[in-house]
Order: sequence, then C-alpha cells, then structure tokens
Amino acid sequence: MARYSKLQVLQTILGTGMVPVFYNPDAETSMQVLRACYEGGVRAFEFTNRGDFAHEVFGRLARYAATELDGMILGVGSVVDAPTAALYIQLGANFVVGPVFNPEVAPVCNRRLIPYCPGCGSASEVSAAQAAGCDICKVFPGDVLGPAFVKDIKGPMPWSQIMVTGGVRPEEENLRAWFKAGAGCVGMGSQLFPKDAVASKDWARITQLCRQSLQTISSLRQP
Repeated sequence: MARYSKLQVLQTILGTGMVPVFYNPDAETSMQVLRACYEGGVRAFEFTNRGDFAHEVFGRLARYAATELDGMILGVGSVVDAPTAALYIQLGANFVVGPVFNPEVAPVCNRRLIPYCPGCGSASEVSAAQAAGCDICKVFPGDVLGPAFVKDIKGPMPWSQIMVTGGVRPEEENLRAWFKAGAGCVGMGSQLFPKDAVASKDWARITQLCRQSLQTISSLRQP
C-alpha cells in the first residue's frame, strides 16, 4: 500500500522537478543508489520494471525507504499492463509510470488514488490520458519528440503537466530547453547513473549529480 497521498506525490514530483529513473537487478546496489539520490536531495524515485524478479528488488527498496529514508517517495516505471501495476501497488508503489498509455492501468491506480503517469507521443494520447484521470503525462521518448513537442502541447492545452523522459541530461543547456518549453518535471536515467560510477560504487558521484541537477532546475524555474 502506498505510504504517501496522491497529492503529496504530485506536489513532490512537480515541486522538485526531477525523478531519477533506475534499474539494477541487485538489491544492495539499488539501495545504495537510492540512498545516494536521497542524500542529493531527491524525494521521488522511479525504479523500473525491466528484469526478471524486479518486483522482488522493488519490495526490498520499498521497505528500505520506509525505515531508512524518511520522505523518499518510491514509484515504479516501465509498467505496460494492469496486472503489473497491481503487483507493484501491493508492494508499496506510490506512483506508476509507463512508456505507453494503457487505459486499463488507469482505473487500477485511480481506485487507490495513486498517480499514473503514462507515456504519450501525441496530443490525442495526452488528452485521452487526462480524460482517464492522469494528472501528469510522460512525454516519451523525449529525445525523439523534442522540446518543441512540449511547447506545442502546452499551447492549446495549457493545463497539461508534462514529465519528459528520454534524452534528458544533467546539463544546464539541456534542462533549460525542456523547462522553457513548459515541462513540469523531467525523468532522468543513465545520465545520473554513469556505469563506471555504479560499477566502482562511487555513490558520492551520484549524490553530486543529483544535487547539481536539482539546483540547476531550481534556478531555471526562478521567475
């Protein structure tokens, strides 16, 4: 069961402006990465459903976050069907993210008041997701669609809350383009977790990347 209310989750995601996206089959490594992000100021974290027994790792992470990382909101990503969403909700997912919009996932999440952030690649998909109760729509793949897509969505649909994932980098120029276009937040994966840093267990480097990214986003959003 989710530990945080829907309102808390949405406010945290949109308030910080960044959700790290990570997967590793090893629970101990994943817990160290989660802590490194937490120490860098992250308060919403997406663990992706990308490998066998990923749900078992997620269960370990959820218990770890609940006891050791006060205020860390843990969600699941790469969810494409309703049964998978239900499984992770039972394990404690506070939000559900997908690479596509599946209308069968929405009522599963809505029944528990858990945010569902589906992947959308057109105005019609964004509109359909909003009609199904999705408060934040994920624009994916961001590196293919580009900042202009976000800007063009926000034009006729200014109420839209957009999370861009794919092609987002922890660099001021890249982040400026997305937030200037109207993104409400970004999902950032491999750029926050260099393979060599994870392999060498350089958790301090990941903490610093998270801290710098959040500081950059905060400065870019200043009026």
